[in-house]
Amino acid sequence: MREIHLDVAGEAHTITVEEESVKLPLTDVLRNARLPLNTRCGERSACDGCVVHLVAGSLISRPKSAAIHAGDEPIKVRSCEHYIDPAASELRLEIPQRALLAYEPQVVTDFHINVTAGRNPLCSDPQRPLGVAIDVGTTTVALLLVDSTTGTILARAASFNQQFYLGDDVVTRIDLCAADSSMVARLQHAVLDETIRPLIIEALTLANRNEAEIGTISIAANTIMLHLLAGDDPTPMGTAPFTPVFLEHRQFSAGALPLNIATHATIHLLPSAAAYVGADLTAGVFATGMIYDEGPSLLVDLGTNGEIILKHNNRLIGCATAAGPAFEGAKLECGMRAGSGAISHVRFKTDPFSIEIDMIPGPVGAKTKPIGLCGSAYVDILAEGRRSGLLSPSGRFETSALTDGAIRLMEQRPGNDLALRLAYGQAKTPVVISELDISRLLQAKAAIAAGILTLLNQTGVDPSEVKTLYLAGGFGQHVTSASAIACGLLPGFTCQQVQVVGDTSLAGAYLSLLDATTIDIMSNLARTMNIIELNLDPGFEDRYIDQLPMP
Repeated sequence: MREIHLDVAGEAHTITVEEESVKLPLTDVLRNARLPLNTRCGERSACDGCVVHLVAGSLISRPKSAAIHAGDEPIKVRSCEHYIDPAASELRLEIPQRALLAYEPQVVTDFHINVTAGRNPLCSDPQRPLGVAIDVGTTTVALLLVDSTTGTILARAASFNQQFYLGDDVVTRIDLCAADSSMVARLQHAVLDETIRPLIIEALTLANRNEAEIGTISIAANTIMLHLLAGDDPTPMGTAPFTPVFLEHRQFSAGALPLNIATHATIHLLPSAAAYVGADLTAGVFATGMIYDEGPSLLVDLGTNGEIILKHNNRLIGCATAAGPAFEGAKLECGMRAGSGAISHVRFKTDPFSIEIDMIPGPVGAKTKPIGLCGSAYVDILAEGRRSGLLSPSGRFETSALTDGAIRLMEQRPGNDLALRLAYGQAKTPVVISELDISRLLQAKAAIAAGILTLLNQTGVDPSEVKTLYLAGGFGQHVTSASAIACGLLPGFTCQQVQVVGDTSLAGAYLSLLDATTIDIMSNLARTMNIIELNLDPGFEDRYIDQLPMP
């Protein structure tokens, strides 16, 4: 046994670890101590989300297989690349707040429904009028407790998906299952018993209701999450041809799954269209009403895999773009997911140059300093940078156009890379955006833009002809539509075309509780949706390259 002394976002902690832990990456050691880090790249050393500071003692570097010793100043190290040094008698680490997953998440439980809710509840038992609608995301889970007979939402609850203690993203979780088949059951237990069950208890307490009244639980999620909920191995979806075990609607007795609450209720897993176009999208297509509108219309859910659905002439065409996790802050110097302390919006003022920021607040009464930048702020920076002349189309800072006020905010990085200082955070740590950050953001926005244009090209539709672009998800809820258009994320559109619809995945699960025929409709649209593999489209790469610069 050995002790590790930690400074976690300014608070002192001591954890005790087994000697066997010297064989584990530091990310695993901290995760086992309930201090999960931002391993957004799947621990592939492709981001700085898990960077901690070595204050005292030493660590073993995996790339160099050599000890790294603390010096006079803290040394920044990626936790996924380092192990405990068995020869060290002391180890002290400082964990910056933005490296943690333990900050308060920003979870969207609001939505806009464009269809009429039916009155044919999934559960017709008058003794069990309550339904539970759930959106299971990779990072967060949102839940509604509903009176299925009236449609009244009685309570809302949300939290982190406790699977993140085992792996931060779907790639990591698939890899865990591939390496150890017992991880399927562990991940299933984490999402059902450790995440959903406490949320149901919280909602029942808020509504002053009893679990015996719950008749139905309806769940929308991406296809990987649905597999883990059902206890099915998602490993085949980790490599081409990305074959799921199931896509269709599934029904279980709650008692048959490790949920350990409302065991008499029936659980419905909503249908998916493909491995990377899941039930969260089929639920969204229904809830937005795009399945019924005249079109052409688009549903765009911005995220690591930017899912896009086009409705045209009674056809549904879908794709998932490998945008990468840049808009969740991965690989960006000060990037983080939306949560307490994240800068959410940025505005540049000129004559004289100044920067205004909005920040997601912490707990009521608490003083919160900026920790980093989340996706909506990065989109603002791209748009504001172009509008103010601070950024060139390629994302380089236009030094010749900088005023004295802007020059004072610039910092030099290795390789002649410039960075703009936006604010000071804890311990006067600067929150910055660099030209390298901007380059990665442009790649992500180009992938999403090229995906949109590829779907439109399939039907010969111009962006100006799209009647409604439904912008879904938490990122879509908070991003400024004008900024998304100005930077080219939504290429060729206008603000008048964009309708922000919130958590349409949760909306679809909610609607399914109220009308049993909803699931049949979702199942049919999932079966008939044509999924485009963008890597096989001959024009996608050219469109991607064309969309890299900003307008």
